[in-house]
Amino acid sequence: MIEKLTHVPIVVSDQEKALKFYMEVLGFEKRADYQNPGSPRWLTVAPKGTDVEMILFEGKYKLDPRAPPEAGSGGNHWVFKTNDCRKDVEILKARGLKFKDPAPVEANYGIAAYFTDPDGNHLTLLQPGPAPAQTRGKA
Repeated sequence: MIEKLTHVPIVVSDQEKALKFYMEVLGFEKRADYQNPGSPRWLTVAPKGTDVEMILFEGKYKLDPRAPPEAGSGGNHWVFKTNDCRKDVEILKARGLKFKDPAPVEANYGIAAYFTDPDGNHLTLLQPGPAPAQTRGKA
């Protein structure tokens, strides 16, 4: 049976540029960086203290022709949980990150701030709100 998710790819045009963004702006740590003969460079980053690593895969992203135009990066979207969205937005703004909206957005699912990496991959900082009563406690 499937145990847990360990790696997710994110397509980038330049691994060094992406590595700098994810480490210096978002504060991620580099987990792996090597290249076997005849294989592409294996470069991963992750938020400190998490198990899932993002593979910074160098290449050109091909949009799925079935994806709606607003999908942008082919419908891929990564969400990072935070305990204090507003505070983290201020920290990231100070590091030069530009957000889609001038302030975090409040909704029934929580407080969110939307942004992209240098390659246009869609990312979100999410401070989850309380779970709706009908889904609380269900697995």
